[in-house]
Amino acid sequence: MAVRLVFTRKQQVVIEEFQPVRPEAGQVAVKSLYSLMSTGTENICFNRLFADGTSWHKWVRYPFYPGYSMIGEVAEVGPDVTGFNVGDRVALRASHRSWHVLPASHCFPVPAGIDSKDATWFSLGKIAWLGARAADYAMGDSVLIIGAGPIGQMSLRWAAAADVDSIIMVDPSQRRLEYARAGGATGCIASTVQQCREEVGTLLGDRSPRIVMDATGNAEVLVHALGLAANHGRVVLMGDTGYPGEQRLTGDVVNRGVTITGAHDTHNTAEWNNATITAHLFRQVLAGRFNISGLITHTFKPEQAAEAFHLANTRRAETLGILFDWTRSSG
Repeated sequence: MAVRLVFTRKQQVVIEEFQPVRPEAGQVAVKSLYSLMSTGTENICFNRLFADGTSWHKWVRYPFYPGYSMIGEVAEVGPDVTGFNVGDRVALRASHRSWHVLPASHCFPVPAGIDSKDATWFSLGKIAWLGARAADYAMGDSVLIIGAGPIGQMSLRWAAAADVDSIIMVDPSQRRLEYARAGGATGCIASTVQQCREEVGTLLGDRSPRIVMDATGNAEVLVHALGLAANHGRVVLMGDTGYPGEQRLTGDVVNRGVTITGAHDTHNTAEWNNATITAHLFRQVLAGRFNISGLITHTFKPEQAAEAFHLANTRRAETLGILFDWTRSSG
């Protein structure tokens, strides 16, 4: 039997068995190696931190199968499939489970030279890349990133790969700021967004950042992000809050011409989508322009899922990448 993680109700995660199937025409079977917890998205779902009527409320129904960042190994190839062989490593936008059968087009090759554990960052890297596209920053720009969690870390690395001149990270956690420095931050501020204005000005020579990126998913951040952006600057919302009704506009939008744009995992196009952005990310990693090594802070067996989610909810500032190791699973 195969196994998978499931939320059976609010704040309840269990591991359950299911019957694996064999691939049909155009499909491949993939044996899971590692999957990364998306601590933002999955814990909003786990704790039901969203209002009625939101997209979250429509999405989270029990049983709910979390996860969307899996690295696995091709175990079987169905009829009419070309381009994949048994033993190939692939990246999947798929839930936390030991066995997957899915269309071959939904599998993205993991190049040699990239560690499988590190490769699990591909989906969060893709989401942050959409944020970078929405920000439309360039060489010489100044960027302030609010929140040094997983999405913030990925956003920082895209800004560094784009040769942005000033990249400032704001987060109360000194530990998370250490990862930001390793990723290319030119300045780090151990503070809440409410208290960082003076230090931001000091780091930028009394200027304000043209781009402010909110990677927190916290509805209360928007009002402060708007005030921190330069005249005619831009605020990019990368965290889809569960309480959008609590986000508040300020006079900065009209009086100073600050614009707001959102970036979401669903903003795919024919040119830029899960497959093409993942391939682009892996090329940047191999070229040494995007550093994803050393970001896994905790590893659990799938049978320890309850412990993993407890850690993510009670000691979040001590975590960054929380990994499930399916090679150690009893399923």
